[in-house]
Formats: sequence, structure tokens, C-alpha cells
Amino acid sequence: MRRKYEVAKEFAQKYCPLSAEGTKALAQVMEPMRLAKGELFVKEGDIAKYIHYVEKGMVRQFYFKNNRDLTEHISYEGNIVVCLESYLRQVPTKLMAEAIEPSVIWRISKEDIYRLGEQSREIELLYHKMLEYSLLASQYKADNIRFETARDRYRILMERHPEIIKRAPLIYIASFLQMTPETLSRVRASML
Repeated sequence: MRRKYEVAKEFAQKYCPLSAEGTKALAQVMEPMRLAKGELFVKEGDIAKYIHYVEKGMVRQFYFKNNRDLTEHISYEGNIVVCLESYLRQVPTKLMAEAIEPSVIWRISKEDIYRLGEQSREIELLYHKMLEYSLLASQYKADNIRFETARDRYRILMERHPEIIKRAPLIYIASFLQMTPETLSRVRASML
């Protein structure tokens, strides 16, 4: 596993680059987790106390509705995973999170990032940028579902997140795009 400092630097680069001192402080509060394919790291009813950064692998957030498994979000290298409402309000989550590939993720507790943010303006800014990114990603997905056709949702996913198309099981991609596997098959066939 790469050294914590390198992972912390890579993590911060995406949202808000940190000084060497800020990177070192962030690295000190990051905890690694190795996950096997199918392993849950957030369960329904948990209170989200962590932001997770995906160093390696692919994970998804999902929930059950009407006895169906519905994928809410898919993340891979360089992205974060957080059950946002639970994390911000400290209430039990309705979402679950699992590795869909063997994965290495790093978690940062809400308590630690708050404490660091009180001590360092740059960590506070990093934290705000991470939350902004998560909120915008959620809004973007909601708008995409509301306003785009099934074909356009798939095309946009191909353009913006080709890794998901290449690596995630089709059943999860269909669910993520809010279409049936049959509709996804027709969309894919029409784009060949």
C-alpha cells in the first residue's frame, strides 16, 4: 500500500491542493480499509461518520425499494463516497455501500476533519470543496434522471465516466441510470 502521505496528497489534489504541512495533517487521520468484492462497508441504519476516498477499485452505494436493489452512486479511483444526509445530519442512513471490485479505500472521520479544519484554513477549505463536489454530483445525477432520455443518460455516463461502463456490472449500470437491464441492452445496441 502506498504511503499515507502520497494518498493524502492525491486525495487533496482533486478537491483543494494542500501544503506539505496540510497534507501531513490529513494523512495522519486517514485510515486504510482493504475490501473484498461484495464486502459492505456501510450498512443500512449506520450513522455515517466517515468520508471514504477510493484509492483502488470500485464501490457503489445502493438501497432496497419494493424488494429491488437500486444503485444510487458508483465511485472508483480518485473519488469519494459519503452517505451525505446521514453524514451531515448524523441520522441513520438508508444507503449501503459495498465494493464491487477488490478495493482499497481510506476513511476520514467527521470528528477528525472538523478538528483539523478548526486548526487549518486550508483543511477547512478542502472539507468544503469535498462537500460541494458531493452535493453537485447528487444534483447532477438528479437532473440527468429528470431531464435526459435513457439514451442520453447512457451517452453522458460513457463520456464522463467511461470507467463505470468498462468495469461495473451491467445490472448496476442499469439501476444507476434508472432503467431496466432490457432497456440498457436496447440503448447499448442502438449506439453501436
